[in-house]
Amino acid sequence: MMQLDKAKKRIAKQVKKGFHGYPLVALEYFGKTPDSATEVVIYFTEKEGAEPQKQRFVSGGDAREDETIQSALLKIIERADAKTVTEIDGISVLS
Repeated sequence: MMQLDKAKKRIAKQVKKGFHGYPLVALEYFGKTPDSATEVVIYFTEKEGAEPQKQRFVSGGDAREDETIQSALLKIIERADAKTVTEIDGISVLS
């Protein structure tokens, strides 16, 4: 649980910093209802105009509370040396 909080806080801190150029990492959560995110997609854009690379993580529960997923997202952000991290608010409902 400790790791989860730490990962979530560090991601939130990056998101709060706003736009600082590229590389850019964007997070978007998806679920069947607006209350629970069953998956998250992380997009990595190396430079302006570049095609974003996309990686999807699926959770048995809520991806936002999944320690493994949150830690993986943080590792990707750190490895990408992302200057900007954005997050789509809320959960995009899958139809």
